[in-house]
Amino acid sequence: MSTLHRVSGRLRLGLALSALTAACWATLPVALKLTLVVLDPITLTWFRFLVAAVLTIAWLGLRGGLPGFGALGRRGGSMLALAAVMLVGNYVFYLLGVQMTSPGNAQLLIQLAPLLMALGGVLVFGERFRGAQWLGMALLVAGMGLFFRDQFTHVALSAEGQASASRGGYLLGSLLVVLAAVVWAVYALVQKQLLMRLGSMQILCVIYIAAALMLWPFAHPAHLARLDGGQWALLMFCALNTVVAYGAFAEALAHWEASRVSAVLALTPLLCLGVVALVHGLWPAMLAPEPMSAIGWIGAALVVAGSAAVSLLGRPRPA
Repeated sequence: MSTLHRVSGRLRLGLALSALTAACWATLPVALKLTLVVLDPITLTWFRFLVAAVLTIAWLGLRGGLPGFGALGRRGGSMLALAAVMLVGNYVFYLLGVQMTSPGNAQLLIQLAPLLMALGGVLVFGERFRGAQWLGMALLVAGMGLFFRDQFTHVALSAEGQASASRGGYLLGSLLVVLAAVVWAVYALVQKQLLMRLGSMQILCVIYIAAALMLWPFAHPAHLARLDGGQWALLMFCALNTVVAYGAFAEALAHWEASRVSAVLALTPLLCLGVVALVHGLWPAMLAPEPMSAIGWIGAALVVAGSAAVSLLGRPRPA
């Protein structure tokens, strides 16, 4: 009997949940950027996890699904602890990377995470692609390369005027964001395996609680009293975004292969560009547009085509 998690086979539901996750993660950076004007990153992240923990506990309590750890065993408990540490590590390394580089640089580098997750799905869970899907993955990787190259060019040009940021610090910050992508991919694959022992929301409940407790000593809850109504609305959007995004992501893994989920999530930076353009069009003074050359747009088109091929071209062969 296999000890690896197998998906339910509800492909349309898996696709819908993956798309919802991508939409949440695409809108989150804009809301975070606006909220960070009045709140520090650690306090903001702590509050997001705190609200997520409270809402998830309430939801599971009403449904009688609060996690019980008897079925986990020592190995399952260790995997759950690893998943919690990896997700907190993702946030911490990402925040440090943003601090040492720039939001644009961090945003493009963190997109390595879904590609690493796809590789893990193939290597760890034995997920297989048809030939057309491998071609789609090649298009996706090539498109990502062109897209990232274009963004790196703009980031490098903008970074030239930042006298306070040394080249060494910028490189270290970039490496920290890459590390954030690696630990996120580990978190995602560990969570997928944990689905054999606990429900997705039960897993997230424990992770949210652990994350809030780990970040609490470094947060400044008193700063929340300074926010006005509009700022509280943005903060609550960020917090609820966390619940919806990770809940949808966890459920997507239960119904769809990790490699296919990751292909849809690869669209996140492109969706984010659309959100930035929309916000800039409605409120030009609030957010600057993201510069892109022809190379960037070609890369974007390849990413869309590759993601569609990986996600939608037929059922995968069983391992």
